[in-house]
Amino acid sequence: MTGFVGQDQFLSWGRVERVRQDVAAPAFRDELKGLLAEPDDRSLLAVGLGRSYGDSCLNGGQRLIDMTRLDRLIALDSARGIVLAEAGLALGDLLRHIVPKGWFTTTTPGTRHATLGGLLANDVHGKNHHRAGSFGRGVRSLGLLRSDRGQIDLASDESGLFAATIGGLGLTGIITSVELELAPIRSAYLDVERIPFGHVRDFFRLAEESVDSHEHTVAWIDCTATGNELGRGIFQRANWLDDGDLVPHAENALSVPFEAPNALLNSVVIRAFNGLYWRLQKSGRARQRMHYAAFFYPLDKVGHWNRLYGRSGFYQYQCLVPPSAAEAAIEELMREIAASGAASALSVLKTLGPARSPGMLSFAREGATLALDFANRGAPTLALLGRLDDIVRQAGGRLYPAKDGRMPADMFRAGYPEWTNFAAHVDPRFSSDFWRRVAR
Repeated sequence: MTGFVGQDQFLSWGRVERVRQDVAAPAFRDELKGLLAEPDDRSLLAVGLGRSYGDSCLNGGQRLIDMTRLDRLIALDSARGIVLAEAGLALGDLLRHIVPKGWFTTTTPGTRHATLGGLLANDVHGKNHHRAGSFGRGVRSLGLLRSDRGQIDLASDESGLFAATIGGLGLTGIITSVELELAPIRSAYLDVERIPFGHVRDFFRLAEESVDSHEHTVAWIDCTATGNELGRGIFQRANWLDDGDLVPHAENALSVPFEAPNALLNSVVIRAFNGLYWRLQKSGRARQRMHYAAFFYPLDKVGHWNRLYGRSGFYQYQCLVPPSAAEAAIEELMREIAASGAASALSVLKTLGPARSPGMLSFAREGATLALDFANRGAPTLALLGRLDDIVRQAGGRLYPAKDGRMPADMFRAGYPEWTNFAAHVDPRFSSDFWRRVAR
């Protein structure tokens, strides 16, 4: 009897591709070896909460191992700030354990609804990359189950398997456990300053002046603005407060219960929202005390918000361009998007620092990164993304595999020149829709 059951309900966060896969959901780690030993020629992929936007967490017609029931906290050293947990533990659940004890992860992405294995496999980055680097820099060790070598415990190794697994999109085997260094905090609250700026060029000035003074920086961009207001936005910078309660986040009750019959987040609605939001925020600088949940995870306030894009789903486009080309390239991207009329409901711009990730295939490196959401309108949307590709390629940039659902193979290979070295570490039984698309 197999532990895999056929289903078509597991979707990536962008909800564009809908594929049938056989899925197993083990409850204990010792079940994993049995799943690997099953005689079947189809490839495998371990997945978490499905927060990757494109097809890196899909394995159409093949097999998935759902790791979300393997979510136990194994050990927590509250004195030194070291935690060991199963890979299926959600970030939000980890924070409930460590925040009251005065600890936080060294960096965090824009959602707490992701597993530790997923954070490691995508080597996520946050608003403090210029200080902390990517998630992988806080990984002390990891457990990896391979189809050809069994269980391996890695802290780092000369073979390169540790480096390949961090940012390796789950392709090097099953990440079974993660040991992390934590960062100390004295409060669950941050001192947040919001600064409106009138043109995308102003963002780079604000980012540069904030590097030494603020741990966290990020900006919302109005991608519908043109002319003298091209790329206008709201810059946020923040530091942890020294005083305040160490209260973890509460779960939100709001959720979108079903797919919108037609995409509610269309260009007309987005343009109107962006214009209103800008008018409300542009009056001047403001400072406020914010809980970490409101600052780091604003989109988590509404569960299943991706359903607002309707049946066709959406593409997220996240690029990174090096410092020497960043200002000119981001400005050109803004002009192209504004001219297309394809408004993005989410437009986030931030700078990343020079700290190197240990991951062989990691996305984050020094430069500026822009993240955008576009409703899937078929050929027109893909044509726009292709034009954005041309700008990023010309600037010597790259796209983020965790967010990608259509990156051309040549762009992946140019952006990740170590991909051939990485390929040597891919588990022979593991694959994904993304890997088959870019590596064949």
